[in-house]
Amino acid sequence: MVTSEHDLVVVLDFGAQYSQLIARRVRECGVYSQIVPYTVSAEDIRAMNPRGIIFSGGPSSVKTPGSPRPDAAIFSLGIPILGICYGLQVMSEMLGGNVTCPEKKEYGLQNIDIVDRNSALFSSVSDKSRVWMSHGDSVDKIPEGFHVTAVTPTCPYTAIEDPVRRFYGVQFHPEVVHSEEGEKMIRSFVLDICGARADWNMGSFIDDAVREIREKVGSRRVLCGLSGGVDSSVAAVLIHKAIGDQLVCVFVNNGMLRKNEAESVLELFGRHFQMNLQYADASEDFLSALKGVTEPEAKRKIIGRVFVDIFYREARKCGDISFLAQGTLYPDVIESRSPSGGPSSTIKSHHNVGGLPEDLKWELLEPLKELFKDEVRELGKELGLPDELVNRHPFPGPGLGVRCIGEVTRERLDTLRDVDAIFIDEIRKAGLYGKIWQALADLLPVKSVGVQGDERTYREVCTLRAVTSEDAMTADWFRMPYDVLQKAAVRICNEVPGVNRVLYDITSKPPATIEWE
Repeated sequence: MVTSEHDLVVVLDFGAQYSQLIARRVRECGVYSQIVPYTVSAEDIRAMNPRGIIFSGGPSSVKTPGSPRPDAAIFSLGIPILGICYGLQVMSEMLGGNVTCPEKKEYGLQNIDIVDRNSALFSSVSDKSRVWMSHGDSVDKIPEGFHVTAVTPTCPYTAIEDPVRRFYGVQFHPEVVHSEEGEKMIRSFVLDICGARADWNMGSFIDDAVREIREKVGSRRVLCGLSGGVDSSVAAVLIHKAIGDQLVCVFVNNGMLRKNEAESVLELFGRHFQMNLQYADASEDFLSALKGVTEPEAKRKIIGRVFVDIFYREARKCGDISFLAQGTLYPDVIESRSPSGGPSSTIKSHHNVGGLPEDLKWELLEPLKELFKDEVRELGKELGLPDELVNRHPFPGPGLGVRCIGEVTRERLDTLRDVDAIFIDEIRKAGLYGKIWQALADLLPVKSVGVQGDERTYREVCTLRAVTSEDAMTADWFRMPYDVLQKAAVRICNEVPGVNRVLYDITSKPPATIEWE
């Protein structure tokens, strides 16, 4: 929800793993950013009227035939450009410089020497500042009009610029946290060189979003599948702020929610926010469909199919509906693009309600599709959602059904609910919840012999897992303090009748996934 009232910086994506991070760093400067594929035309860029353009890095070599190239006319738009890594190299090649593949590569941290203290890009950066290098190719001849602004011992063209045309290039990655003062460089480019106004924040986003939702919806009605997760909750509260009771929320209890979660959702959204909330306890439907099923993918498909059936049934009770609201986020939009760089109409099914009957001709309403996850959390706080919900760890759509390894039964789910609640409670008590990307418990289809009191027992085994991550693409196991693990294990074995053995998963991703199923 960005309007022409806000300045824009465009990130041209050459396939870099850090493109989203660049866009987020720009937004942290208070300026709206948008990622577009490198295939975008100069005319399309002109129509967007950006204050600046950033060329991302990328995995290709500019010397490889067919490697990504932007529209050459972009350099004639009169818009400031910052090229990062591959972005620097492709800009140099296209403007008359040259790139080679030297024997010595640069990977990891390097200290830069700033050789031009008049450079606007480095105006607030310390000499010998550490930056993150990750490149094989290097510029060995700079284009006419450019001069060197920073070097490292192995890279004589670490940073170059043409201040007349306002073209800047850096061989390192200022967007990553390893670059100590990278944020200052991006801020200097965005605010000083581009002259963008730092007026984009969650408060302005809410105003823009409310106005746009009202204009789009008019007097019609919107249906939202409310799960109690961060994305759907924030989307629902935002839409409700815009159109009130024209929003109808359907909350389907699949019987695989966390302990007391259904009651919490009903209390928060029904009674506190006073939303038009329709509740369907469909736990029996799901459990019946899952009876005897143990294969992970089969369970996921069954849970998805039954959810669609129940949601469809409940939607029919809501009367005339024109829109379906979804909590689609900006990374979902970016990842769903087709390989040619054009937008894809496919919505990722594990993020959204997919597979609804074709006769439900609803238009999608996706008010969060321009936001990253951290921005959605910030938006939730602005809208008055409690911190416990806004900062909640990721939770799978199929719920505890994919953490109940093996057959899913009501008894096993109740056992897992108690295990999960104790583990999360101990993490919160230790003040560790905010340091962990995701914490979870799984109930294994294994029984072990134990001794509890004077009785020999034969009960189920559970495993606890906690990981750190930035994007869930990779994850490392969290070094949980032993005393926290001990307290959790003692409580689980004492308070949960079905479990007599507790394990802690220390596998990273890869080779494992975060979830077991």
